[in-house]
Amino acid sequence: MCSDVCYSLELSSSAAAIADDVGRSSNPHPPGPTPTLRRCIALLQTRSSLPQLRQIHGRAVRTGIPLSHPLFAKHLIFSLLSVAAPPLPYAELIFSLLPTPNIFTVNTMIRGYAESPHPLPALLLHRRLHSSSLPPDSHTYPFLLKACARLIDLRHGEAVHSLSLKNAHASSVFVQNSLLHFYAACGLFESAHRLFDGMLVRNLVTWNSVINAYAMNGRPNEALTLCQQMLNDDGGVKPDGFTMVSLLSACAELGSLALGRRVHVYLFKSGLYDNSHAGNALIDLYAKCGGAAEARRVFDEMPVRTVVSWTSVIVGLAVNGFSKEALRLFNAMEMEKLKPTEITLVGVLYACSHCGLIDQGFRYFNKMKEEYGIAPKIEHYGCMVDLLGRAGFVDRAHDYILKMPLTPNAIVWRTLLGACAMHKRVAVGEVAWSRLVELDPGHSGDYVLLSNLYAGGGRWADVQRLRKSMIKGGVKKTPGHSLLELGNRVHDFMMGDKSHPETEAIYEKIEEIAKRLRKEGYIARTVNVLADIEEEEKETALGYHSERLAIAFGLMKSAPGAAIRIVKNLRVCEDCHLVIKLISRVYEREIVVRDRSRFHHFRDASCSCKDYW
Repeated sequence: MCSDVCYSLELSSSAAAIADDVGRSSNPHPPGPTPTLRRCIALLQTRSSLPQLRQIHGRAVRTGIPLSHPLFAKHLIFSLLSVAAPPLPYAELIFSLLPTPNIFTVNTMIRGYAESPHPLPALLLHRRLHSSSLPPDSHTYPFLLKACARLIDLRHGEAVHSLSLKNAHASSVFVQNSLLHFYAACGLFESAHRLFDGMLVRNLVTWNSVINAYAMNGRPNEALTLCQQMLNDDGGVKPDGFTMVSLLSACAELGSLALGRRVHVYLFKSGLYDNSHAGNALIDLYAKCGGAAEARRVFDEMPVRTVVSWTSVIVGLAVNGFSKEALRLFNAMEMEKLKPTEITLVGVLYACSHCGLIDQGFRYFNKMKEEYGIAPKIEHYGCMVDLLGRAGFVDRAHDYILKMPLTPNAIVWRTLLGACAMHKRVAVGEVAWSRLVELDPGHSGDYVLLSNLYAGGGRWADVQRLRKSMIKGGVKKTPGHSLLELGNRVHDFMMGDKSHPETEAIYEKIEEIAKRLRKEGYIARTVNVLADIEEEEKETALGYHSERLAIAFGLMKSAPGAAIRIVKNLRVCEDCHLVIKLISRVYEREIVVRDRSRFHHFRDASCSCKDYW
């Protein structure tokens, strides 16, 4: 962190120094280009590696072209900032020698800063430009807004917006597209949508900017609505691969497999299927919708597989419970001599955890440091805690947390609490909960986990005390809701929901299911329901959980034998987990539930999670 700040300050100082030259003129009319200069510029335009650019620069110096020549410097700076990993200090040096940098060169430097890991100098350079006699043009503002978006700097971004209005550049579609991206990056979706609605000209970038903004920020329904609006728009704008990637992200968030499949068909028919970004998005879609086999098929058919492709399919298989297949793919990735990323290793450690491969998990953890040079992050340590806790080594998991070189966050302690709840370890669970109250006091799920732990041990006085503490602290339990996609519509069910137009039929189906399951020997697991209500009322309370309503409706409306896919915002309770297992056998259905923590693939009364979630 300190080194990042120091580097940013160093760049800021450098940007301020070179910006002092903006507007200063000692030779306003440089001589025209000589044949040698033209040859050097032509070479700059056809070379794309830094060593080649250095050679051309050296040749120019040897042939007498001054470093301060504006035409040569303009092309050299542009070329330097267009290579992979642009050498900003090198470009800064050339820029600082220019007596009169023109707006193109200034914009190029602003772009270089805006796209660098430290965008702040872009704003400092613009501040100097603003105080000089050199006016900005319509290309200046998009680069500045990109810097503001990356910095999440609302104040500077709004100031740039005002300047674009003042200088009559705000009507440019390029500026407006950048404003859309900026406001969305700052979370101001209403401002972004207002700007979008007022645009007279909307090109493909416009639509992609606003659709992607909603898709990437947890508002998938709005993204889908906008995509439909784009297709119906009379402006003749057709979606491209970027649009489809955003649309697939929205489908994945909603668990909308049917729509995602239609996007897949569109990609294939429109010739966009070979796009690696689209392929990676398809893998992500199928994995997040519980279609692990389809995710693997997309991966196998990809003509070019990047590290992102391998990572997507490994993580996708792991979270869907196909841990051994995920580990086999990781071994194949190593055979391809591809270096995994930190996200790849999260998937690998997750797979080891869900397979109970403790020794192998620790080998991979050590390997990431020793062979791949990847410093473990809190997510990797969290996987190791889960690995130990899931296998029943709760004390070892607790000791591991205490000895971690990183400060454990709420997720790590929550993982330990979950292991304690599963293995009935009250004392360690109370330690984990006490840390969670300090780190994330308003998280209702932690109260639920500890309450279930107490209830499992018959400690009802502690359950009541915890509930009173929850009420006193103003902590409210997040209401459960489940999404079910049928046809072209996504149905949303809340616990005890009676707002659906077919409520009466749904509740009749619930009763039918209950009768059939009781014949199979089902007895409701009511231990975690409030102790001060009758047993029959407890069973009724469990029977109307949102996922059960969704499954009942799915059984009513889908074809016999068709898979039912549910997305739930909370962890599936123990009783619902048992019920869904039985439903999968009695009704001969595959049921896929994506809850807050993982995927559950239910088939023939068994679950892919092996009853640990």
